[in-house]
Order: sequence, then structure tokens, then C-alpha cells
Amino acid sequence: MTPVHIRLRDALQPWRNAPSWCVALSGGLDSTVLLHLLASLAQREALPPLSAIHIHHGLQAAADAWPAHCRELCAALSVPLQVEHVQVALGASLEQAARDARYAAFAARLGAGEVLLTAQHRDDQAETLLFRLLRGAGVQGLSAMPASRALGAGRLVRPLLNCSRDELLAYAGEHGLAWVEDPSNTDERFSRNYLRRQVMPALLSRWPQASANMARSAAYLSEAGQLLDELAQQDVAAAEVPGEFAWLRLPNLALPTLRHLSEPRQRNALRYWLRPLTAMPDSEHWAGWQALRDAAVDAAPVWKLAAGELRRSDERLWWLAGDWLRSPTLASVAVQGNQQVALPGNGLVRIDGTLPAGNWQLGYRQGGDQIFLPGRGHRDLKRLFNELRVPAFVRDRLPLLRLDNQVVAIANLAGVQGAADASWQLHWQPPGSDQGLSC
Repeated sequence: MTPVHIRLRDALQPWRNAPSWCVALSGGLDSTVLLHLLASLAQREALPPLSAIHIHHGLQAAADAWPAHCRELCAALSVPLQVEHVQVALGASLEQAARDARYAAFAARLGAGEVLLTAQHRDDQAETLLFRLLRGAGVQGLSAMPASRALGAGRLVRPLLNCSRDELLAYAGEHGLAWVEDPSNTDERFSRNYLRRQVMPALLSRWPQASANMARSAAYLSEAGQLLDELAQQDVAAAEVPGEFAWLRLPNLALPTLRHLSEPRQRNALRYWLRPLTAMPDSEHWAGWQALRDAAVDAAPVWKLAAGELRRSDERLWWLAGDWLRSPTLASVAVQGNQQVALPGNGLVRIDGTLPAGNWQLGYRQGGDQIFLPGRGHRDLKRLFNELRVPAFVRDRLPLLRLDNQVVAIANLAGVQGAADASWQLHWQPPGSDQGLSC
């Protein structure tokens, strides 16, 4: 067994009980070697069922011949192959658009616990580190490619990150393997190709161990990133104390807890918290966080980010996205007891109990609205909301019940959400903060 076999087997040890392994097969050198290695390993050891998937992007004429090459290779190795055709959205970065389409197809292919194996190697890791360093990435970005990560319902695993391209090339030569060459790999208008063809050879001519050392640095940075995430988990958990408006079902944090942290630690906690919600802001954009944090108590600051925005209310941070960024539209509608009404862009409202006879209307706040409070008389809704510390971004979308044009109930607010004897209640299920985007 060759050293490459041994390193591959060790890298795959945690995934030996997966329901299946699927190789992302482009037909190029790297994925061809990976598939051959696995097929030969399967002849000696019991492995999960092995298959391959080829993604056809349709971006160049030469690629039309690659599925046939992959079919021939898989047939020779007795490995089932699936060919997927994808549509690439044309935009500023063709590389990124093709990658997005490819990984979306991979994610759709994976069942629960299944593993997708990709053939990135140590030289790819070094190039990724250098590429991200030139873009000014932070610790998380400089961690480069992880050995594994979640993908769809399964996992993406890169078992060749400890192998060099020269080792893969030597293996292919030794076993007489044939592979396809992507003509676009010579196009130095693409940044990665320029790094691979111009920059890395110059570095390696002076420092022969550059790729290995850079890959090792990426591993160190990955460890540092994990430690930063562990610290962020603690800080975020401390700031996720429940507040009065938990029924809003919106991500939120207690601002005083964050204020006690140092500036770098605040940013670290927020990056961790925002990571599943939106793309990270660049360095200059973080001034928006300072403005949000330090605004006057009576201000209503907003920090706009790629997929949503952060609002501040009553010393809490609230993440808004999706329907929360759009004003709800609902003309007053006649309602009756024991009824559920879908509110366009604003969740659901439910009337529990029997309403007395009368002209009942469901709607939103209007200028000059008042509500009668026993023992206090009529109260202006604006003042009442201030007393109850209702977040400003909620006030115009809180469902109200009117009887003969007079507000008699406000959904979800204790003391004013229904009849005094609790014979009927107005309950609101707000929209979520899902922005409708796949991450």
C-alpha cells in the first residue's frame, strides 16, 4: 500500500460507517486519482457503497466530451456514475457562479449522513490560503478549506489535503491513468489560475516547501478559528438571555452583555452570531456596528447588512430579514370569533373564543388610535407602546381588533390582548426572519 493510500485511508476513517460515499468526478487528474484510489481500496477493505457524480456546467464546448470520459472511467472501475447538468447564473464572477451551481447540485444529491468526497489537495490548500490572504481575509477565511463540513443532509470530505499534486501525478503515471484537461485552467484572467501558473512556481523555486508550509499555516489558523468560535459561543450564550418579547421569534441579543466585552471580542461574537444569517461585512462596514451600539437611548439606529439588518430597541439587538424588511399591507377585514387569518407578509393571527355581537374589524395601527384601559381611561397607542417598551419595528405590524371603529385589543400584549374575563383572546404568530436565501 502506497503512502497516498495510507493517508487517504486515515483521512476517511471517521466516515467508514456512512451510508455511502460519492466522489465528485470532474474527469481531471485529481478526481480521477481519488476515484482510482478508492476503487482499489474497496477491493481490499469493506467500504460504504461507492459512486461518482459528474457536474456538466455547459460553459465550454470541450466539456461536452467529459461525461463520456467519466462514464468510461467509472465503467472500468465498476463504479456507478450520475451526470448532472446545471445552469450557471452569469454574473461578475463566473468562477463563483459555477461553484455555486456545482455545490447546489452536490447538496441536492446527498441523503442523510452520506459523504461527498472531493479531490482538493495540499497545493490547492496553499493556493486558497494565498488567494484569501491577498483579499484581506481574517482568521476564519485564512483557515482555508476544512477537511470536512456539512453539505445538504450529508457531509463534504476532502481526504487528499495531506497529499501534494506531484504525488497524485506520480500515482496517475504509475497506474496509467488518463484524465481530461480543462482549457480554462490556462486562462490567467482567472485569479486562481494566475496564482497557480505564475505565483506559486516562483515561490516554490525559492522555497521548495512553500506549499507544505502554507498548508500547515492554514491548519494552525483553523485551530485558531475554532478557539475564537468557542469563545464566541460563550459570549453569545451570555447575551441570549430571554427578553419580554420572546414571542417575536427573532434572533436577538442583550446589548449590555456585549458592551462589557472588548471591541475585538464584540466583533468576534457578532461575526459568529451573524454567520448563518448574512454575509460578513468588510472592515470599513463595521463602523455601522459602533454607530448602532453607541447611539442615543431615544434613537432608532439601523445597521444594514447584505441579507438583512440589525435594529436596536430597549437595549437589545434584533435581526430582521425577509418579511420584516417590508411593510405589511392589510385593509381592515371583518372577523368573527374562533377564526384564523393569514396576514400578507405578517404571519398569522388567531381569535380564540366567541366575540360578542358587533362590527369587528382586524387591522393595524392608524394615527390617533386609542384603547380603553379599565381604571385608566382611554390611552393613546403610541404612549401605551412606549410604556410597554414595544420595539419600534413591531408597532405598525401588531394586529389590532376594533369594535365599531374603536381599538379593543392588541395581539400578544399582556392586559390588552382580549376580554377582561379572558372569554376571547387575540394571538399573533409573527413571520420568521428567514430571508428566503440558501447559504
